[in-house]
Amino acid sequence: MRIAEVLDRLGLFVDDRTPAVDRWLERKLDGMPPGIHRAVEAWVRTLLDGGPRSEPRSRHTTWAYLGEIQPVLLEWSSRYDHLREVTREDIIAARDAVTGKQRRLRVDRQLEEALTHGADPLHLALVFGIDEKTAIRYADSARQLLQADLAADPACSPRTHGSTPDNGTRRPLGSR
Repeated sequence: MRIAEVLDRLGLFVDDRTPAVDRWLERKLDGMPPGIHRAVEAWVRTLLDGGPRSEPRSRHTTWAYLGEIQPVLLEWSSRYDHLREVTREDIIAARDAVTGKQRRLRVDRQLEEALTHGADPLHLALVFGIDEKTAIRYADSARQLLQADLAADPACSPRTHGSTPDNGTRRPLGSR
């Protein structure tokens, strides 16, 4: 048995540490006006603990939600004292920025896959569940990027690998 458990059973132990989630929340909400701070803190605590009409969410979900909107909240904090002051146009602009960022990330991931595994539209369609026309477009974009890279730096060409001198050292094939 640990000392803390014994002291707790005797009624002598008082845990006065600040919970980690409270410290995390204070760091995330730092710099926000009190009106925004209170509203966001209440929302986060409802996510974590649940409420009369909602189940508690996982800590990771809560972290992700707040991490996603924190930049927007900080930007609004420079103009507003309360969330009640945020306009419909502010919300639409924030939504469009997040949607655009998510779309760019998805396209970047698909293009990276095409560059890494070859510009094969069938592979892209299977991996990402996209239609064939979209897959062909991404594959064409990847081919153009690959060709541009080869034109810009001929040393990157697969045909020239192995033909460059190795600083005078000759090694048998397969011993790299």
